[in-house]
Amino acid sequence: MGLFISPATANEPVSQECFSGKVIVVTGGSEGIGKAMVEFFLTAGAKVATCGRNHDKLYALQAAHSGMPLVIHVADVSKEMECQLFIEKVVQQFGGIDVLINNAGISMRSLFQDLQLETLRKVMDINFWGMVYCSKFALPHLQKTSGSIVGVSSIAGYRGLPGRTGYSASKFAMNGFLEALRTELLDEGVNVLWVCPGFTASNIRQVALDQNAQPQGESPMDESSMMSAQLCAQHIARSIRKRQRTLVLTFNGHRTVWLNKWLPQLTDRLVRNFFFKNGRLAK
Repeated sequence: MGLFISPATANEPVSQECFSGKVIVVTGGSEGIGKAMVEFFLTAGAKVATCGRNHDKLYALQAAHSGMPLVIHVADVSKEMECQLFIEKVVQQFGGIDVLINNAGISMRSLFQDLQLETLRKVMDINFWGMVYCSKFALPHLQKTSGSIVGVSSIAGYRGLPGRTGYSASKFAMNGFLEALRTELLDEGVNVLWVCPGFTASNIRQVALDQNAQPQGESPMDESSMMSAQLCAQHIARSIRKRQRTLVLTFNGHRTVWLNKWLPQLTDRLVRNFFFKNGRLAK
Protein backbone atom coordinates (compact mmCIF):
# COMPACT_ATOMS: atom_id res chain seq x y z
CA MET A 1 0.00 0.00 0.00
CA GLY A 2 2.63 2.50 1.01
CA LEU A 3 5.11 3.55 3.60
CA PHE A 4 3.67 5.32 6.65
CA ILE A 5 6.04 7.92 8.05
CA SER A 6 6.21 7.49 11.81
CA PRO A 7 7.35 10.38 14.05
CA ALA A 8 10.73 8.70 14.50
CA THR A 9 11.23 8.28 10.78
CA ALA A 10 10.06 11.83 10.13
CA ASN A 11 12.83 13.17 12.36
CA GLU A 12 15.51 10.95 10.86
CA PRO A 13 18.09 13.09 9.04
CA VAL A 14 18.22 12.56 5.28
CA SER A 15 21.57 11.34 3.99
CA GLN A 16 22.67 13.68 1.21
CA GLU A 17 25.99 12.09 0.29
CA CYS A 18 24.42 9.53 -2.02
CA PHE A 19 23.12 12.33 -4.28
CA SER A 20 26.47 14.07 -4.72
CA GLY A 21 27.32 14.24 -8.41
CA LYS A 22 24.05 12.59 -9.48
CA VAL A 23 21.90 14.08 -12.22
CA ILE A 24 18.41 14.81 -10.89
CA VAL A 25 15.60 15.97 -13.18
CA VAL A 26 12.58 17.64 -11.58
CA THR A 27 9.63 18.75 -13.70
CA GLY A 28 7.65 21.71 -12.42
CA GLY A 29 10.50 22.94 -10.24
CA SER A 30 9.84 26.67 -10.14
CA GLU A 31 7.62 26.59 -7.04
CA GLY A 32 6.04 24.42 -4.37
CA ILE A 33 7.28 20.87 -3.79
CA GLY A 34 9.24 20.95 -7.06
CA LYS A 35 11.22 24.01 -6.02
CA ALA A 36 11.89 22.50 -2.59
CA MET A 37 13.26 19.37 -4.26
CA VAL A 38 15.48 21.40 -6.60
CA GLU A 39 16.95 23.26 -3.64
CA PHE A 40 17.38 20.10 -1.56
CA PHE A 41 19.28 18.24 -4.29
CA LEU A 42 21.47 21.22 -5.13
CA THR A 43 22.43 21.45 -1.46
CA ALA A 44 23.20 17.72 -1.57
CA GLY A 45 25.74 18.30 -4.35
CA ALA A 46 23.65 16.97 -7.20
CA LYS A 47 23.44 18.32 -10.73
CA VAL A 48 19.85 19.43 -11.14
CA ALA A 49 17.68 20.22 -14.16
CA THR A 50 14.15 21.54 -14.00
CA CYS A 51 11.46 22.84 -16.31
CA GLY A 52 8.35 24.95 -15.98
CA ARG A 53 6.05 27.18 -17.97
CA ASN A 54 6.87 30.43 -16.18
CA HIS A 55 10.04 32.00 -17.60
CA ASP A 56 10.39 34.59 -14.82
CA LYS A 57 10.08 32.09 -11.95
CA LEU A 58 12.63 29.77 -13.53
CA TYR A 59 15.18 32.51 -14.01
CA ALA A 60 14.59 33.77 -10.46
CA LEU A 61 15.33 30.24 -9.27
CA GLN A 62 18.52 30.13 -11.32
CA ALA A 63 19.61 33.55 -10.05
CA ALA A 64 19.05 32.45 -6.45
CA HIS A 65 21.44 29.53 -7.03
CA SER A 66 24.01 31.21 -9.22
CA GLY A 67 27.18 29.19 -9.66
CA MET A 68 25.49 25.88 -8.84
CA PRO A 69 24.95 23.08 -11.41
CA LEU A 70 21.35 23.98 -12.26
CA VAL A 71 19.86 23.76 -15.75
CA ILE A 72 16.51 25.44 -16.35
CA HIS A 73 14.27 25.03 -19.37
CA VAL A 74 10.95 26.66 -20.26
CA ALA A 75 8.58 23.86 -21.23
CA ASP A 76 4.96 22.81 -21.05
CA VAL A 77 4.99 19.11 -20.14
CA SER A 78 1.63 18.59 -21.84
CA LYS A 79 3.51 19.02 -25.16
CA GLU A 80 5.41 15.90 -26.28
CA MET A 81 8.06 17.75 -28.28
CA GLU A 82 8.81 20.16 -25.43
CA CYS A 83 9.39 17.22 -23.07
CA GLN A 84 11.73 15.62 -25.60
CA LEU A 85 13.73 18.82 -26.02
CA PHE A 86 13.99 19.21 -22.25
CA ILE A 87 15.35 15.69 -21.71
CA GLU A 88 17.75 16.09 -24.64
CA LYS A 89 19.04 19.33 -23.14
CA VAL A 90 19.66 17.64 -19.79
CA VAL A 91 21.62 14.80 -21.37
CA GLN A 92 23.61 17.19 -23.52
CA GLN A 93 24.49 19.33 -20.50
CA PHE A 94 25.12 16.63 -17.88
CA GLY A 95 25.79 13.47 -19.91
CA GLY A 96 23.00 11.32 -18.48
CA ILE A 97 20.19 11.05 -15.92
CA ASP A 98 20.13 9.28 -12.55
CA VAL A 99 16.70 10.31 -11.23
CA LEU A 100 13.60 11.64 -13.00
CA ILE A 101 11.00 13.18 -10.70
CA ASN A 102 7.69 13.76 -12.47
CA ASN A 103 6.41 16.55 -10.25
CA ALA A 104 4.69 18.97 -12.67
CA GLY A 105 0.97 18.96 -12.05
CA ILE A 106 -2.22 20.94 -11.80
CA SER A 107 -5.41 20.48 -9.81
CA MET A 108 -9.05 21.43 -10.38
CA ARG A 109 -12.09 22.26 -8.28
CA SER A 110 -15.57 21.93 -9.72
CA LEU A 111 -18.46 19.50 -9.66
CA PHE A 112 -18.45 17.31 -12.75
CA GLN A 113 -21.98 18.40 -13.68
CA ASP A 114 -20.83 22.03 -13.87
CA LEU A 115 -17.48 21.84 -15.61
CA GLN A 116 -16.42 22.20 -19.21
CA LEU A 117 -14.67 19.06 -20.50
CA GLU A 118 -11.64 21.22 -21.38
CA THR A 119 -10.89 21.30 -17.65
CA LEU A 120 -10.46 17.52 -17.58
CA ARG A 121 -8.39 17.54 -20.77
CA LYS A 122 -5.93 20.09 -19.38
CA VAL A 123 -5.52 18.21 -16.11
CA MET A 124 -4.96 14.87 -17.84
CA ASP A 125 -2.56 16.37 -20.40
CA ILE A 126 -0.33 17.87 -17.70
CA ASN A 127 -0.58 15.33 -14.88
CA PHE A 128 -0.68 12.09 -16.86
CA TRP A 129 0.70 12.72 -20.34
CA GLY A 130 3.44 15.02 -19.06
CA MET A 131 4.70 12.17 -16.88
CA VAL A 132 4.42 9.68 -19.76
CA TYR A 133 6.36 11.89 -22.18
CA CYS A 134 9.21 12.66 -19.80
CA SER A 135 9.46 9.05 -18.62
CA LYS A 136 9.54 7.78 -22.20
CA PHE A 137 12.38 10.06 -23.28
CA ALA A 138 14.37 9.65 -20.05
CA LEU A 139 14.05 5.87 -19.74
CA PRO A 140 16.98 4.86 -22.01
CA HIS A 141 19.29 7.08 -19.96
CA LEU A 142 17.93 5.76 -16.66
CA GLN A 143 18.49 2.18 -17.82
CA LYS A 144 22.16 3.00 -18.32
CA THR A 145 22.53 4.34 -14.77
CA SER A 146 20.14 1.93 -13.00
CA GLY A 147 18.33 5.07 -11.93
CA SER A 148 14.90 5.95 -10.58
CA ILE A 149 11.62 7.22 -11.98
CA VAL A 150 9.45 9.04 -9.45
CA GLY A 151 5.86 10.22 -9.80
CA VAL A 152 4.53 12.83 -7.38
CA SER A 153 0.99 11.54 -7.12
CA SER A 154 -1.67 12.19 -4.48
CA ILE A 155 -4.02 10.54 -2.03
CA ALA A 156 -6.50 11.32 -4.83
CA GLY A 157 -4.73 8.55 -6.74
CA TYR A 158 -5.97 6.05 -4.15
CA ARG A 159 -9.29 7.63 -3.26
CA GLY A 160 -11.44 9.72 -5.63
CA LEU A 161 -12.20 13.16 -4.21
CA PRO A 162 -15.41 15.08 -4.93
CA GLY A 163 -14.98 18.26 -6.92
CA ARG A 164 -11.73 16.84 -8.29
CA THR A 165 -12.88 14.18 -10.73
CA GLY A 166 -10.26 15.05 -13.35
CA TYR A 167 -7.47 15.38 -10.79
CA SER A 168 -8.38 12.04 -9.20
CA ALA A 169 -8.52 10.38 -12.63
CA SER A 170 -5.09 11.73 -13.56
CA LYS A 171 -3.52 10.47 -10.33
CA PHE A 172 -5.18 7.05 -10.55
CA ALA A 173 -3.78 6.86 -14.08
CA MET A 174 -0.32 7.88 -12.84
CA ASN A 175 -0.32 5.23 -10.12
CA GLY A 176 -1.44 2.51 -12.51
CA PHE A 177 1.06 3.49 -15.17
CA LEU A 178 3.96 3.57 -12.71
CA GLU A 179 2.98 0.27 -11.12
CA ALA A 180 2.90 -1.41 -14.54
CA LEU A 181 6.19 0.23 -15.53
CA ARG A 182 7.82 -0.83 -12.28
CA THR A 183 6.84 -4.43 -12.98
CA GLU A 184 8.25 -4.22 -16.51
CA LEU A 185 11.57 -2.92 -15.16
CA LEU A 186 11.97 -5.23 -12.15
CA ASP A 187 14.94 -7.04 -13.66
CA GLU A 188 16.56 -4.00 -15.29
CA GLY A 189 17.74 -2.13 -12.22
CA VAL A 190 15.47 0.91 -12.66
CA ASN A 191 13.44 1.72 -9.55
CA VAL A 192 9.95 3.18 -9.89
CA LEU A 193 8.38 5.07 -6.98
CA TRP A 194 5.11 6.94 -6.63
CA VAL A 195 4.63 9.43 -3.81
CA CYS A 196 1.34 10.57 -2.30
CA PRO A 197 2.04 13.66 -0.17
CA GLY A 198 -1.44 14.31 1.20
CA PHE A 199 -2.21 17.98 1.80
CA THR A 200 1.08 19.89 1.50
CA ALA A 201 1.50 23.66 1.57
CA SER A 202 1.99 24.83 -2.01
CA ASN A 203 0.31 26.94 -4.66
CA ILE A 204 -1.44 24.00 -6.35
CA ARG A 205 -4.82 24.99 -4.93
CA GLN A 206 -4.44 28.64 -5.96
CA VAL A 207 -3.80 27.66 -9.58
CA ALA A 208 -6.36 24.83 -9.58
CA LEU A 209 -8.63 25.05 -12.61
CA ASP A 210 -12.27 26.05 -12.21
CA GLN A 211 -15.21 24.72 -14.22
CA ASN A 212 -14.10 26.80 -17.22
CA ALA A 213 -10.46 25.61 -17.13
CA GLN A 214 -9.27 28.92 -15.64
CA PRO A 215 -7.09 29.32 -12.50
CA GLN A 216 -9.16 29.79 -9.34
CA GLY A 217 -6.67 32.17 -7.74
CA GLU A 218 -7.39 31.15 -4.14
CA SER A 219 -7.14 28.17 -1.81
CA PRO A 220 -10.18 26.87 0.09
CA MET A 221 -7.92 25.39 2.80
CA ASP A 222 -5.67 26.59 5.59
CA GLU A 223 -2.23 26.25 3.99
CA SER A 224 -0.42 27.09 7.24
CA SER A 225 -1.63 23.88 8.90
CA MET A 226 -0.19 21.60 6.20
CA MET A 227 3.15 19.83 5.82
CA SER A 228 5.75 22.18 4.36
CA ALA A 229 7.08 21.64 0.86
CA GLN A 230 10.61 21.44 2.30
CA LEU A 231 9.71 18.57 4.65
CA CYS A 232 7.87 16.81 1.85
CA ALA A 233 10.98 17.10 -0.34
CA GLN A 234 13.09 15.48 2.39
CA HIS A 235 10.71 12.54 2.65
CA ILE A 236 10.79 12.05 -1.11
CA ALA A 237 14.60 12.18 -1.17
CA ARG A 238 14.77 9.57 1.60
CA SER A 239 12.47 7.24 -0.36
CA ILE A 240 14.52 7.70 -3.52
CA ARG A 241 17.70 6.86 -1.60
CA LYS A 242 16.08 3.71 -0.18
CA ARG A 243 14.66 2.81 -3.62
CA GLN A 244 11.21 2.29 -2.19
CA ARG A 245 8.04 1.40 -4.08
CA THR A 246 5.46 3.78 -2.63
CA LEU A 247 5.33 6.60 -0.11
CA VAL A 248 2.16 7.85 1.58
CA LEU A 249 2.68 10.94 3.72
CA THR A 250 0.74 12.39 6.69
CA PHE A 251 -1.44 10.55 9.17
CA ASN A 252 -4.65 11.64 7.42
CA GLY A 253 -3.31 10.45 4.09
CA HIS A 254 -2.38 7.03 5.41
CA ARG A 255 -5.71 6.73 7.26
CA THR A 256 -7.67 7.62 4.13
CA VAL A 257 -5.89 4.98 2.05
CA TRP A 258 -6.45 2.34 4.74
CA LEU A 259 -10.11 3.20 5.30
CA ASN A 260 -10.86 3.27 1.60
CA LYS A 261 -9.41 -0.21 1.16
CA TRP A 262 -11.20 -1.86 4.07
CA LEU A 263 -14.30 0.35 4.71
CA PRO A 264 -15.10 2.00 1.37
CA GLN A 265 -18.74 2.87 2.08
CA LEU A 266 -17.86 4.56 5.36
CA THR A 267 -15.06 6.41 3.57
CA ASP A 268 -17.54 7.66 0.96
CA ARG A 269 -19.51 9.38 3.70
CA LEU A 270 -16.47 10.68 5.59
CA VAL A 271 -14.95 12.17 2.44
CA ARG A 272 -18.23 13.79 1.42
CA ASN A 273 -18.66 15.32 4.87
CA PHE A 274 -15.12 16.72 4.68
CA PHE A 275 -15.54 18.38 1.29
CA PHE A 276 -19.20 19.45 1.48
CA LYS A 277 -20.82 21.95 3.83
CA ASN A 278 -24.59 22.46 3.80
CA GLY A 279 -24.85 20.35 0.70
CA ARG A 280 -22.39 22.46 -1.29
CA LEU A 281 -18.76 21.86 -2.27
CA ALA A 282 -16.71 23.88 0.22
CA LYS A 283 -13.14 22.54 -0.14
